Amino acid sequence: MGDRPREAVGTRDRGRPLVGNGDVEESSQSPAQHGIVVGVDGSDQGTCALLWAAAEARRRRTPLYVVTAYTVPVFAASSMDAGYAVVDDDVIRDSAQAVLDGALAQVQDMDIEVRPRIETGDAAGVLLDLSEQAELMVVGSRGRGGFVGRLLGSVSSALPAHAKCPTAIIPICASARLGRPELGSTPGRDAGTQPAAVEPIVVVGVDGSEQARMASLVAAEEARSRGLALRVICSVAPFSGSLSWVPAPVDREALHADLAVQLTAGQQWLKSHFPDVEIHVDLVDGSPAEVLIEASATSELLVVGTRGRGGFTGMLVGSTSQGVLHHARGPVLVVPDRADPRLEDRDSFGPMIAPAG
Repeated sequence: MGDRPREAVGTRDRGRPLVGNGDVEESSQSPAQHGIVVGVDGSDQGTCALLWAAAEARRRRTPLYVVTAYTVPVFAASSMDAGYAVVDDDVIRDSAQAVLDGALAQVQDMDIEVRPRIETGDAAGVLLDLSEQAELMVVGSRGRGGFVGRLLGSVSSALPAHAKCPTAIIPICASARLGRPELGSTPGRDAGTQPAAVEPIVVVGVDGSEQARMASLVAAEEARSRGLALRVICSVAPFSGSLSWVPAPVDREALHADLAVQLTAGQQWLKSHFPDVEIHVDLVDGSPAEVLIEASATSELLVVGTRGRGGFTGMLVGSTSQGVLHHARGPVLVVPDRADPRLEDRDSFGPMIAPAG
């Protein structure tokens, strides 16, 4: 891709427009809520996320912002009088540039508009800032620790839980679907689902919360834009009867009957807003996390909300969130909590699921 100008690399100010072009330079232009942002770090996981994001940018006909970030470490000098020493940032900056160049080479023949970007600062903070203007954020599920690794490491909940736009989490086992099975062929890694086994369907998990209903709207939009069917899943977790605060006995047959009525009402509500989308509803027995992970293996896309009162959405920002996102076997789209006028008429279609909590 050639050498990049040094002025392309700088510290990002909060609120500054997400800008850039093929030459990695500053610009006064803003994507105005358009464009896909993908974080890369040179790892196979980052490459997998990049390839998915590039395919999505081509499908949506929107620019792809390829972003990497670095920080300049500061450490105490050996002499008390010396204060602090700063590592030469040219070395780190050159390494970041090499990561970016490698990423650009991966997508140079994909017939999309690519806008590379190098940022300085905390990886999670950089992406959270960029999410304020992007239409979609994309990251890998694991990385080397420089960029993507930070996002699903110690601060893993920051992006999916707090991003201002939907965030797609792409596991390395999705590489076979993307035509790059060698990325996931390392011993010990999940080989993933072969393309022929992926069903032409978008799946959304619901738990009766407003956030889950918002996720179902986004899932229906994704299904419509892809020309796919939508499957709405509600999970009924197993009950052992060992918890003193849970009313017993639980009449599971009656519970299933009530939930089925509520799911059908929700299906009719969704259908009123998306009459051209084929919508199926399923009531499934099992742990919400296990059901979610299993569904991700054979669906084009799994969609979940960021906050809920139990079940699917509640798990994503709780203690189980790491396991769900790290073990998903296909792309997962996490939808932020936001207002939508289409939510206002849900109760007119019949009873709604009312989870405990």
